[in-house]
Amino acid sequence: MQIRLVKDKILSKLMLVLTLASVSIVLVIGIGLFCRSIPIFHKLSFFQLISTSVWKPLKGLFGFYPFIMGTLWVTGIAIIIALPLSLLTALFIVEYAPERVRRILAPFVNLLSGIPPVIFGVWGVLFIIPLIQDHIAPHFVAFSTGYSVLAGGIVLAVMIFPLIVSIISEVLRTIPQELKDASLSLGATKWETIKKVILRKALPGIIAATVLAVSRAFGETIAVLMVCGNNADVPHSVFDPGYPLPALIANNYGEMLSIPLYDSALMFAALLLFIIILLFNIISRLILARLEKRLSA
Repeated sequence: MQIRLVKDKILSKLMLVLTLASVSIVLVIGIGLFCRSIPIFHKLSFFQLISTSVWKPLKGLFGFYPFIMGTLWVTGIAIIIALPLSLLTALFIVEYAPERVRRILAPFVNLLSGIPPVIFGVWGVLFIIPLIQDHIAPHFVAFSTGYSVLAGGIVLAVMIFPLIVSIISEVLRTIPQELKDASLSLGATKWETIKKVILRKALPGIIAATVLAVSRAFGETIAVLMVCGNNADVPHSVFDPGYPLPALIANNYGEMLSIPLYDSALMFAALLLFIIILLFNIISRLILARLEKRLSA
């Protein structure tokens, strides 16, 4: 009996150490990126780096504002497109689809998450770019090459679609059947039950799914790099090209690092992306905690 207690204590301590080690990886990544970014802080302040738009590495000018805005444009468009489609798809699979249809749809949606990002990028170049250039953009602007933040947002929306659908579907399945039956027994229709009971109960899970999808969208590289145009200017419409931070890092790291401060600037781009994702997750968790408290009250 004594040996079993000792083993239990050892395993609990070991699991604690491993948990702390895995959590501390986030801190180690942040510290490492900050240390590699220090040289550029000696020349430009943090505010100057994120608020200026001039990107001329040969002259030592590193303005990250266009890249920040490109990241926000692409991610925002992706969420606006993907979230409604994902929510309706998850509702259909869980609440409306017959069992036979559900068995076909659910694996097919999950299959999308296994497709390599470069395939989505090629699909975007071959189909989304011509669609925007020839059929969508002419109705709104005089000229567009199709390589735009809209193309990046559409491709990214398709990429994060299966992730949101999977999480929301699991959340919807956890809602007690008694709640649905009680609503239906009071005379509510199926749609009224979904709108007033199911979606209200599942709202924290939907927000959590959106947070995870946005975190992935912020860091997506290859597919977005192939369709966004990679122009270091601030986008002013969905048909303008953009240059998200991940594309900047992927395009330039390993090249031109002989330029003074260039390596530090790219490390700062990675740090900036890390900070954006971290702040977004913290704010989202605070909102989620307040929402859960409000719903439980």
